[in-house]
Amino acid sequence: SQSIMLITKFLKFLAVGFTGLIIDFTITWISKEKLKIHKYVSNSLGFIIAVSSNYYLNRIWTFVSNSSDVFKEYTSFFIIAIIGLTINNLFLYLVHERFGKKFYTSKLIAILITSFWNFFANYYYTFS
Repeated sequence: SQSIMLITKFLKFLAVGFTGLIIDFTITWISKEKLKIHKYVSNSLGFIIAVSSNYYLNRIWTFVSNSSDVFKEYTSFFIIAIIGLTINNLFLYLVHERFGKKFYTSKLIAILITSFWNFFANYYYTFS
């Protein structure tokens, strides 16, 4: 049924997202802690690199896209991710700066919230 398919795609999206989470946290940590790049710039770098990986994995596995216009599809995915990055940084700021939670705890919360935006926007737009 339609709802089973949606749930399956969402679970695949989350699995891909988990690989993105590892990439995101690794790049953020290296940038922030080792390269001493500002924490929000580091967060953005981790997020953008993870997005590129996530696009590829979602294209071939989650949504099984056969679109020949990869540039258009990636651009759509990337624009949705940039909106997601804005949501991500907003929640990171709110939870970390306003509510005083640790940076990486705040980052995890921001990623979870952003995941819902990213899935549904890509489901209904990029890979529709």
